[in-house]
Amino acid sequence: MFDSCGIYLVLSSEGESQFLFFQVASQLSQHHSARKLSARINSGHRTSTRGPRRLQGLEVPPTRGTRESTTCVDPGPGPRTSPTSSAHSENKAPPQKRTRLQLPTAASLSSRPARKVNRGLPERSEVTHVVMEQTSVKEAICWQEHMAAALPCCPHPALLDISWFTESMAAGQPVSVEDRHRLEVVEPKNEPLSPVWVSIYACQRPTPLTHHNTILSEALETLAEAAGFEGSEGRLLSFRRAASVLRALPCPVTSLSQLQGLPHFGEHSSRIVQELLEHGVCEEVERVRCSERYQTMKLFTQIFGVGVKTANRWYQEGLRTLDDLRGQPQRLTKQQKAGLQHHEDLNTPVGRPDAEALQQLVEAVVVQALPGATVTLTGGFRRGKLQGHDVDFLITHPEEGQEEGLLPRVVCCLQSKGLILYHQHHASHLGSPTQLTRRSHTLDAFERSFCIFRLPQSPGALLGGVLKPCSAWKAVRVDLVVAPISQFPFALLGWTGSQVGCVLLRLPGPGWANHTEGSYFPQLFERELRRYSRKEKGLCLNSHGLFDPVQKTFFHVVSEEDIFKHLGLKYLPPEQRNA
Repeated sequence: MFDSCGIYLVLSSEGESQFLFFQVASQLSQHHSARKLSARINSGHRTSTRGPRRLQGLEVPPTRGTRESTTCVDPGPGPRTSPTSSAHSENKAPPQKRTRLQLPTAASLSSRPARKVNRGLPERSEVTHVVMEQTSVKEAICWQEHMAAALPCCPHPALLDISWFTESMAAGQPVSVEDRHRLEVVEPKNEPLSPVWVSIYACQRPTPLTHHNTILSEALETLAEAAGFEGSEGRLLSFRRAASVLRALPCPVTSLSQLQGLPHFGEHSSRIVQELLEHGVCEEVERVRCSERYQTMKLFTQIFGVGVKTANRWYQEGLRTLDDLRGQPQRLTKQQKAGLQHHEDLNTPVGRPDAEALQQLVEAVVVQALPGATVTLTGGFRRGKLQGHDVDFLITHPEEGQEEGLLPRVVCCLQSKGLILYHQHHASHLGSPTQLTRRSHTLDAFERSFCIFRLPQSPGALLGGVLKPCSAWKAVRVDLVVAPISQFPFALLGWTGSQVGCVLLRLPGPGWANHTEGSYFPQLFERELRRYSRKEKGLCLNSHGLFDPVQKTFFHVVSEEDIFKHLGLKYLPPEQRNA
């Protein structure tokens, strides 16, 4: 039943006769059924009509050249009476065989068996027009589907508004159907979604590896990288955070209005997005990408052992190419020479199969040197990436202290097997626990070795069904890091990332002078987690532990999940940390 009166009209043709069928369904009391009205205009002897005719409140003007209509009322059970005026009873046409039509209401279709839908329908009628008033699109579609099931051989009739019917009555014949008469079924449009709530902290935003706004985020990341080359840490973080928000959005950005209320989107970032949406390119971003300084700085910082400070000095001295560097070897450290020597291999993406092969090589040596020790693949591969430019392994042992002195033995064994082309070892400088918690923006203090591995390759590789010969080995960047078991969850969290890119300042502390100043800035996800801990919880978090400076206590954890729990955050698995 309907909450309000609904009029359904079907204009059908059967032979030379035309029939107009009406059905009115009105909301009655709980103990009464809906009233059904069937009206028929049929062919018979010609009579004239005087004055307007009324059908359930619908005023129908008299028509010329038409025959008197006979109306049948079906009020439900009980005797049937004719509503024809008694004043015309002596002039009424001879009795004719009547055709009764009982159209089911849209609301009752869902409760009635399908076999009863077509009860009373003329079997060979062709329904041409369906008029509906005060009917929802859902009800109209429901009615149309059941009519199609009842009369499968008939074409779909036009769904029309009541205005077509009233105009047809005034004209005395069906008028042409225009667009304004049609009862349109509105299709869902791909309109920009309304702004969504997004946390200001990346550690509260699930960010998958693939997302919907690659072009926009890459443009902002280009500007962030350029800002880093210029020594502007503030602009670097601003662009990086805006790009991170885009990565976390559940839908593509197609309108600038979708950025309203989003964190980290200032005037500059919004202008970049607007220009990309309107023109497909951004003049500022293209100018940066094509600039000599950006291209040179990017080239130099891709060399193993070279950071922003060194690259900038070389640029200021007029160096522009790798050949310029090869011509002045006195400028290079031992690490930079190794990076330049294997530059082509080191800038070729490493696939997951190669990363897993390296893990097997390292695990075999580690377990041989210290039974029970474990090797965990971290970095982008732990976040689900299929390739990267380096491979990071985190080594530990379930018994605290057993890991001490392990790394030199492992590196020595790997060298004896001819698997290491270059390595730079850094001993652990773990201080007091309180000092470790203050290392919020520097490299952690774990024992580590920065290596270039010699990874054996198969004789050939299938490319497009053709066996392509390749080198017997290739150089791969590998970092080996050893952490005590008590700090392993924090180290795992920090070394999983995601990566924020280059940094600006040379890392402080002994032993770091020749390392890549700028390659090991705290990862963006980790950085945001530390910022959340400090600002929202008043706690100190880094790759060594979680410390309460007021209570002067450390939190004991055995997994990454424990860290999130202590911070009151929902746990995000590594695959959701691609900020």
